[in-house]
Amino acid sequence: MKIGELARKTGVSVRALRYYEEEGLIRPGRGGNGYRDFCDGSVESVLQIRGMLDAGLPTRLIREILPYLDGPGEVLPKVPCEYMLDEVARQREQLDRRIAILSRNRDALDAYLRDARALTMTT
Repeated sequence: MKIGELARKTGVSVRALRYYEEEGLIRPGRGGNGYRDFCDGSVESVLQIRGMLDAGLPTRLIREILPYLDGPGEVLPKVPCEYMLDEVARQREQLDRRIAILSRNRDALDAYLRDARALTMTT
């Protein structure tokens, strides 16, 4: 599929998709005419990348983690960089904090909806 179709299917702009390609996050093939040619699996990859970016992960870290989304393989370096290990741990802690905040916010919304609906049933 062409880049415009991938953009429509994912809701991600063509400009962002070109950036993902530039950063090595996605790797389209090229047609005989030189146009980018994305496979069907690109939709899921782009959605996963978008989710990680929305969660605050930097592209340099996403590039390292992306191969693990389909399960660990032979992608781990023989000697992992200590800085990268620390960075991954730091990002994971930030995600845990965000998840806790989002869960608390969801619970507050649930309580509001429950109480508001109970009021409308009594009137």
